[in-house]
Formats: sequence, structure tokens, C-alpha cells
Amino acid sequence: MRRSSTLDRRSALKLVGASAAIAIGCPAIAQNQPLRLGILAAKAGTAAYIGSNGLRAVEWAARRINEGGGIAGRQVELVVDEETNPKDTLDRARRLALQEKVDAIHGVYSTGVSVAIAPALEEMRVLTQFWDGTTQDGVRETMPNPKYVFRSTDNECEAVMASLLAVKQWKGQFRRIAAISPDYSYGRNIWAAFQAIMEKFGIPVQVVGEHWTKFGQLEFTANVAALKSSKPDLIYCVLGNTDLPIFMRAAHDAGLTESAKFMLPQAGHEWGQLKKTFMPEGSLICANTFYFDLATQPQATPLQQDFVNYYRDRYQDLPHWECDRSYFCIQLYKAGVEKAYLSAGRWPATEDVAHAMEGHEIESLGGRARMRADHIPDQTFHQGFSTNDNNYDVPTMRRIYSAFSDQLQKPPGAEFWSWLADAKFPLLNGTGKD
Repeated sequence: MRRSSTLDRRSALKLVGASAAIAIGCPAIAQNQPLRLGILAAKAGTAAYIGSNGLRAVEWAARRINEGGGIAGRQVELVVDEETNPKDTLDRARRLALQEKVDAIHGVYSTGVSVAIAPALEEMRVLTQFWDGTTQDGVRETMPNPKYVFRSTDNECEAVMASLLAVKQWKGQFRRIAAISPDYSYGRNIWAAFQAIMEKFGIPVQVVGEHWTKFGQLEFTANVAALKSSKPDLIYCVLGNTDLPIFMRAAHDAGLTESAKFMLPQAGHEWGQLKKTFMPEGSLICANTFYFDLATQPQATPLQQDFVNYYRDRYQDLPHWECDRSYFCIQLYKAGVEKAYLSAGRWPATEDVAHAMEGHEIESLGGRARMRADHIPDQTFHQGFSTNDNNYDVPTMRRIYSAFSDQLQKPPGAEFWSWLADAKFPLLNGTGKD
């Protein structure tokens, strides 16, 4: 899968040319001082694997940006700190802004953390872009009109898309349904959304079990036994950190994967850990906004191929969607700074950069991506049904379904449940073998 260096040089020359044109006439301060970007990434606990993916991708992107002349003539310097609980993460964000004097802050996986720290960063006028999480309390937007804070796509996008695929491919094949999820708002919301979509499309279902686990729980023997005894046709599994591969292995060992279909809306975060030895074929797996095997497909972009080849060679692992989220943030920020600089003819103020980012569209690692005017992005989502017939040690999709999130998330100002009831959803078409 390694690409020739010819493409790499060509891409680098394009980057050099674009940044050099902007750098002409930059003030001396912009030329001599680095542009400091604060990063908040999980480094320990069940979210460490997620944080490492985001950090690795932003380091890769920053290095390419610097090789191409930087952002409006300034080299990018990453100032990395840790995401943990809301209180401590907010303290670190304040330190990055007030002591490290960073120009912007990127990062954060947890919705609970982003909900807690976003209002403070907005009040401090710190340009902030969240890799993941949202500023939703449940499905209610807590910051409807932010000026400096930009968040991720709605968490419900993958739930909506997965539910549509379940209707498309599994209609008539399940009736008894059960859920297992960490006991937080995201898990409860997308489980409720799945049931609402089943009702919307007239799919009769009976809930035979709901298992709400503690965040970070790593023992599932009792949950698996209870699920098996309730005899579900379909299990909606919202686990998505290090808990997911542990649960799936336990489910396999107990024979549960032989008797039930599995929907895995957060599987993309642990794809590299979901080994074929315990993963059932035909599971509905959500890759969110990035799917590593896109790089091998005929429609793959040079960007996707370059990144996946780099990541596999460098880390001996498979990248997941947090890579796309962090890459999207830094590239959108770069575009906003350079657009605002060209417009003003001087180094732009923070509010000018934020305004320039609104409505801007870029090519991200997972495909097309655009920042809406309400500071909620639209991105490309990927899902499919798994197969173990491949050259990896993990499943892949036998057919890739991709959809832009303007068809999967509520429009600006809408209330989620009202939108869900009235929405006209697309007919999803995939690429690849059935």
C-alpha cells in the first residue's frame, strides 16, 4: 500500500506555494514567532487510545503544514496537555490560554468535558475547536450562538445512519432488541433514537433488556449472561472504549454472537482492537467520519492513502475517526487564519479567524467536511456490515455506506426529537460487494 514519493513531493510543493503566497508581506512578528496551538488529549484510562489517535494525526498534519510554509508564514507549535475530568481539564485549558499564550485550543473527546469547559472558553474569547464530544446536554444545545467555540457533529449522526441501515438490510429479521451502554446521556439518547426510528418506519420491536454499565467497566460476565437469557435478536451495543473489545470477546466465548445481530455505533474508536477471532461477521459497524480501509478503495483520495500508509508504517496500528476529527480542526483553523489574513492585510484578530471559518469547506481524512455558521460541522460518515474475509486481523466492511451529515443531523436551531419525527431520510447506497 505504500505510495511513491512522487506524490508526496507534488503535494508538498502545492502546500509550499499556497503558504508562500500568503506569507509575502506578513509582519515580522508573524514570520519570527510560532503559532502556538494548545492540544487537550486523553492520555490515560479507557479513552487513552482515542486521545492518542487524535494527537498522532494532528502531529502529522502540523508537520506537513510546517513543511509547506506554516500558516500564513508562521510555523505551528503544538503545546500538549491532558484531558481528564471536567474540572482539571478546564484548569489546563485556562493555563494554556493565560500562561502558555496559545493562539487556539483543540482537542477533547468527552461530551461531559466539553459541556463543562466550553462556556468558560467562550467567555475568555479563546478560539476553541473540539475534536469530539459536543456542547449538547443530552440532545439540547447549551451554546446556541457561540462566537469562539466550535464543536463536533451531533453524536446522534451515527445512530441515525445505523438505524437507517438496520431498516434497509435487516427489516423483518429482528423483533426482540436489547441494549448495553455506559450509563451516560449519549448512550441513552442514541438508544432512544434507534427505537424512535423503528417506530417511524413501522418496525415492530420489543425491548427485552437494557444494561447500563459504569463508565470504564471492564467486567461483563453478568451482563453477557443476562443478555443471553433474554434471547434478543439484536443487541445495540454502545460501548466504544477499551470496554468494547472486552465485551465482544466475552459475548463470543458465551455463544451470544451466534444468536444475535450486533449494532456497534461506537466501534470505530476501537476498530484496531476488534479482532476477527471473536468478532461475528455481518455486524453493523460504524466507522463515524473515518474508515481506514477507504485508502484501498478505487475512490480513495491521495490524502487518505498518504495518511493511512504513514500511520500503519509509523505505529503498526490502524487509525480511527479521532484522527479525522483532529485533522479537520487544524486544517479548518489554517484555512480560517489565511482567509482572514488575506482579507485584512494584517495578522487577524481571533474573532476574524472564527468568522472566516464559518461556512468553509475542506477535504478531511474521511472526505468532505464543512463548518456551518452555527459552529457545528457537517462531515462524511461511513458505516457497513462486517466481513472477516480480508488480509487484516480485524473485520472490514463488505460494502461501504457513506453519507454527508446534512442528511443525518438536525439543521441549525432545530429540536432533535421534532426533527427526527419529521425528517425525510435518504436512501443509503453503498460501494463494494454485498
